[in-house]
Amino acid sequence: MSYFDAASAAPLHPVARQALTASLDEGWADPARLYREGRKARMLLDAAREAAAEAVGCRADEVVFTSSGTRAVHTGIAGALAGRRRVGRHLIVSAVEHSSVLHSAEVFEADGGTVTRVPVNRAGAVDPSGYADALRPDTALAVLQSANHEVGTVQPVAEAAEVCRAAGVPLLVDAAQSLGWGPVEGAWSLLTASAHKWGGPSGAGLLVVRKGVRFAAQGPADERESGRAPGFENIPAVVAAVASLRAVRAEAAQEAVRLRELTERIRARVPRLVPDVEVVGDPERRLPGIVTFSCLYVDGEALLHELDREGFSVSSGSSCTSSTLTPSHVLKAMGVLSEGNVRVSLPMGAAEEDVERFLEVLPGTVAGLREKLGTPAPETAVQAGELVVDSLGKRCPIPVIELARAFGDVPVGGTVRVLSDDEAARLDIPAWCEMRGQEYVGEEPADKGTAYVVRRVR
Repeated sequence: MSYFDAASAAPLHPVARQALTASLDEGWADPARLYREGRKARMLLDAAREAAAEAVGCRADEVVFTSSGTRAVHTGIAGALAGRRRVGRHLIVSAVEHSSVLHSAEVFEADGGTVTRVPVNRAGAVDPSGYADALRPDTALAVLQSANHEVGTVQPVAEAAEVCRAAGVPLLVDAAQSLGWGPVEGAWSLLTASAHKWGGPSGAGLLVVRKGVRFAAQGPADERESGRAPGFENIPAVVAAVASLRAVRAEAAQEAVRLRELTERIRARVPRLVPDVEVVGDPERRLPGIVTFSCLYVDGEALLHELDREGFSVSSGSSCTSSTLTPSHVLKAMGVLSEGNVRVSLPMGAAEEDVERFLEVLPGTVAGLREKLGTPAPETAVQAGELVVDSLGKRCPIPVIELARAFGDVPVGGTVRVLSDDEAARLDIPAWCEMRGQEYVGEEPADKGTAYVVRRVR
């Protein structure tokens, strides 16, 4: 079995396993107590905090250990917003942040705050000027991921941090995907991360709050972790998390070169091997191990199941997966194809022969699914000289398949109107036009669903 979903959770690093086992024997006592067992636990916790600070590039007393990366995000955003409440109640995030950030933003909005969502380009990157334009006198906090979790695009954090610093606004960086590869550059104010992204155990997160940042922890007060993360510290998990972070950092420079070559091989060869594929994400400014592509005319859930049967564990931001009925918010914000989406995220140590076998298996898998999904001729009608395709009640990828099948009947200069009530069509039909070099005229309200109008230009 080839595990290609390290962006979700990396396999436990051998060093983490060793550290976890050892600290289960030494780090079980209350580190707040003065007896021998408590002092041993305190020494382990303090050493882990010092090592984490060194890896991040901050002071040890700025590091807070949390129960997860999501908890670190929620705590960091809520505390920073509360600490700067007198400044105002305006929050800035990018449109492609992790769901934990966006959920925090939704809660803030429901409580009366305002949120600006900075758009991204088709590669998934923000323009720092978007953060400059979003800043207001009442801006309390800005948030930007260091790298995108779905397509691997690296964000211009240092530039955005400088924009925010000049305006006196703290920037929280979600570094979950990138911290294992190296520290985050720039004058950021808060940082969050999650150990299971770099081969540490799940249930261990990291929150860094720089000195001088106004921060008011929310919820009942607790004496542990500077009052910012209530509850008994999970010392074995913390020790293992930091041990694995140091271990992967030691391997990062060499492994980054190797994995980048493997993912570049996938980026280059998949479009040649499989027709009608869009590779998404920035081709240069990206994490070494992530490559994402979308296949036209393929059901995303079926593709993942077929690849699993072939021995490949991959993930997807496709609208066709059972976990969601709408396209990935990341792919939607980028304006790229969502159907048949596959994210390959290679763990450290991924074998070249596994990548080669993936490239051998993928074309036949996609072709087989496209053949199985072959649909009957679409229901069409001509109204006022315009071809109308009725895809109401049909789910991704059927509306795009029916558009493609009917398009041959449209003369150059003519238009086709696709009727669909599937949310994915709003993203996939414009993306299809982009790939095919046709003109997407726009969408219009219809008696049922939405009408998507496409003009044939060649």
